[in-house]
Amino acid sequence: METAEKVYKPKNKGTKVLFNNPVVEKLTRTHIAVPISIFVVFAIALLYVGFTRTVIHPLVIIGIFVAGFLIFTLIEYIVHRYLFHMGTESEVKVKIQYAVHGIHHEYPKDKDRLAMPPLLSSILAAVFFFSFRAMMGDYVFAFLPGFVLGYASYLFVHYIVHAYQPPKNFFKILWINHGIHHYKDHDVAFGVSSPLWDVVFRTLPK
Repeated sequence: METAEKVYKPKNKGTKVLFNNPVVEKLTRTHIAVPISIFVVFAIALLYVGFTRTVIHPLVIIGIFVAGFLIFTLIEYIVHRYLFHMGTESEVKVKIQYAVHGIHHEYPKDKDRLAMPPLLSSILAAVFFFSFRAMMGDYVFAFLPGFVLGYASYLFVHYIVHAYQPPKNFFKILWINHGIHHYKDHDVAFGVSSPLWDVVFRTLPK
């Protein structure tokens, strides 16, 4: 029977070294502007090809782009809920979960670890491109930009909710939900960039 995920007490200061090798350790960290810039430029380049080098109607491109964005928000929710918060019934899973996400829950204010490192992100982007291209042909130039910009939006929102005080407008709910997820109940509020799927799957904080 699977045991519950190991819960880490948040520390609001400091960081933790994951690897003794300084080069490998450096690769686990990034300034948030680096991956966001990479994915925004990547998305713009794909859209440019979609509008100028394919025969897909512009309205179809826009529609598929929006679908790609929405699908990313669903993937974000699923990965956060079921992968990042996997059960830790074995030592192997404990180590994997900690390296992937547990360290973030233990050190939620560590700004260098609020995004996937650029090298790994770039490799995943290439894998996504060739995989989706094989499945959907030229429509990848409409779908993947939306998907990738969804990821860039997630990175941006995740960074600002950890780095800045909540605004006095309707975006404040993102700060409240993520704060509840980190400091009160890690079994709710899995959506970071949007509460949409928490509403759908009934994991929105009460």
